[in-house]
Amino acid sequence: MWSRSAGSPTTSPGGRSARSSGNEEGRQSMSIQDMLHVMVVDDNVTSRMLTVEMLQGLGLKNIQLAKDGRDGFTKLNSKPVHIVISDLYMPDVDGMKLLQAVRASGKLSKTGFIMITGRKDAKVVDQARKLGANNVLAKPFTPAVLKGALEAVVGKFA
Repeated sequence: MWSRSAGSPTTSPGGRSARSSGNEEGRQSMSIQDMLHVMVVDDNVTSRMLTVEMLQGLGLKNIQLAKDGRDGFTKLNSKPVHIVISDLYMPDVDGMKLLQAVRASGKLSKTGFIMITGRKDAKVVDQARKLGANNVLAKPFTPAVLKGALEAVVGKFA
């Protein structure tokens, strides 16, 4: 699982990290947006693409897509990500079932999980939190709200 180091490296006048050298320098200069891998799971192609556009607008580059929970879980097992952003209401395997499967998987259990729903109510939020969701967002949401939810999981973006 990816983890953030505490604090920022000091930089020299040339803009290079004072703590890094060689190959380590490239890793130190990469932003969270460059390193973060996200999967968007939504059965509605329009909602899926709107979420992707917001993520790209926030500078994220490593974005995987899944059309439903079953597709998402299959793809996660072959190529894990740091955070899943999943719609709640989908046919077959919905967001709650996907969240349960992710939390039950030893390999994926630490994956960040943000649930999105068009019908956000206290019962849904409570159930998602009990199952281990890091955040629950009501549709429609703004890029700023999405950024805040992501930063609550991985830390502030540069």
